[in-house]
Amino acid sequence: MAAKINSDSSNGLIISFGEMLIDFVPTVSGVSLAEAPGFIKAPGGAPANVAIAVARLGGKAAFVGKLGDDEFGHMLAGILKENGVSAEGVNFDKGARTALAFVTLRADGEREFMFYRNPSADMLLTPQELNLQLIKSAKVFHYGSISLIVEPCRSAHLKAMEVAKDAGALLSYDPNLRLPLWPSAEEARKQIMSIWDKADVIKVSDEELQFITQNDKIDDEAAMSLWHNNLKLLLVTLEEKGCRYYTKKFRGAVDAYNVKAVDTTGAGDSFVGALLHKIDEARLKEVLKYACACGAITTTQKGAIPALPNHSQVLTLLNGPN
Repeated sequence: MAAKINSDSSNGLIISFGEMLIDFVPTVSGVSLAEAPGFIKAPGGAPANVAIAVARLGGKAAFVGKLGDDEFGHMLAGILKENGVSAEGVNFDKGARTALAFVTLRADGEREFMFYRNPSADMLLTPQELNLQLIKSAKVFHYGSISLIVEPCRSAHLKAMEVAKDAGALLSYDPNLRLPLWPSAEEARKQIMSIWDKADVIKVSDEELQFITQNDKIDDEAAMSLWHNNLKLLLVTLEEKGCRYYTKKFRGAVDAYNVKAVDTTGAGDSFVGALLHKIDEARLKEVLKYACACGAITTTQKGAIPALPNHSQVLTLLNGPN
């Protein structure tokens, strides 16, 4: 069954697959982890961020993954439910902890990561633990690349993708490159590309474009070198310069919104959540303006999930002076 980009995704179930964790963010910006006087605990993990972004905007969302059977894991499952995200696909591991990440914020609001996963529960999700009925009901199935790093999670990821695709879901891929988690840059590139031609929608950042193409240029030629025949939409986010979009028939750009950035954590996930919730071929530029606004708002607070906007906040930015 061929997946189509159409206006029905806002009514259908959007499932995010992968990791959910706790980000510890320094209470002050522009310091190293060692210099930080304290940390704010913020729920995060790119796929979970996307699921909550969808739900905050009024969409139907579910998260599929594994958490530790510990206080942090049950807290995160509670946060999914509080935000209207189905946790039917969540498993708990008694032998492994929920993943943690310490995220430093440089003076410009950009991030550096230190992860505690050795192994964390999300890495131990098995294909047998997948809620296949839930996955088969997805209109959109969204995932990253962190779940490809080790087994058994890699096999669970590939199985979930296959089941969703066979059921007619639109496959959405945001590699969400986190190099410190990979054994090498070469392995990261190889595994990220191993599932590249399966996706219908792919979003990469400017840095990920450079990493994958091994080319310093961020232009249309570099972007289109990543095109594959099954792809329906390729997006390149450019931080404060907005984003560029590519389809089989047309391409273009959307400007960013001017906001005071405090923390860019979750901005790309907010963008993706808004895109998947609103995706519609006929109104693509309008949808991407909405997605850029979501990403911008998410940078104005610390943490990912606490900063994800609702629809009325997005409208305020869209209708205000830019």
